Amino acid sequence: MKTFITVIITLASLALLTLLFIFSGIFNPGALKPHRHFTLWAINTTKDISIEKRAKKISVPYLDDTTMIQTGFSHYNEMCVVCHSAPGMEESEIAKGLYPHAPHIYRYASKMDPKEIFWVVKNGIKMTGMPAFGPTHDDQKIWAITSFIKNKLGNMTPEEYKAWQNKYKGEEMDDDEGE
Repeated sequence: MKTFITVIITLASLALLTLLFIFSGIFNPGALKPHRHFTLWAINTTKDISIEKRAKKISVPYLDDTTMIQTGFSHYNEMCVVCHSAPGMEESEIAKGLYPHAPHIYRYASKMDPKEIFWVVKNGIKMTGMPAFGPTHDDQKIWAITSFIKNKLGNMTPEEYKAWQNKYKGEEMDDDEGE
């Protein structure tokens, strides 16, 4: 019985301390002050393990189709480059102000798991600025973005990325593209 009371008092104390913290205003939610190391570790570890777990069940289609990669480029260049940048591009003003900073995925894209890329693009990540494109893009378009990131982005030179921008500038990204 003594152990049970100790556990209850401990849990009540933790709940009270949590409420005091929440209502104290001590936490600075501003994007200019980074998290403490432990907080950053806890957030990133939780995020990484959770994404890995949810992505395991995803079946990856054939991603080496040239048209799919080109379609993915059009979408990446239109929606993703503003935060994630690309080879040879300077960070945008939006990217410079994000916290946590959006990763420059072109630096390690070839090492990324396509299941995890797909899951993140489709579902987004809470409190990071990474939107969920699932509500606005069907799986085929999200796989196209995944295909471009996985198969092309990490191997592109700045000149090659710029050439693709010029080549595919203004191309329509309609429902028939990539078919």
